[in-house]
Amino acid sequence: MTPLPKRRHSTRRGGKREAAISVNIATRQKCPKCGSLKLPHRACPSCGYYKENQVFIPKAKTQKEK
Repeated sequence: MTPLPKRRHSTRRGGKREAAISVNIATRQKCPKCGSLKLPHRACPSCGYYKENQVFIPKAKTQKEK
């Protein structure tokens, strides 16, 4: 037989467990070069710089044709 719990866990106990598991909202930082918001420890998607070094050349934004 498989092991089973001896007693039922109360809803308060389950709620306390679920309260510890929360969704973390990603923090944003300003890019020192262009000032747009970017994720920390990642290259800026708008200018392509990371730690004062250009990592990639960003693609030019094109407007959608109507």
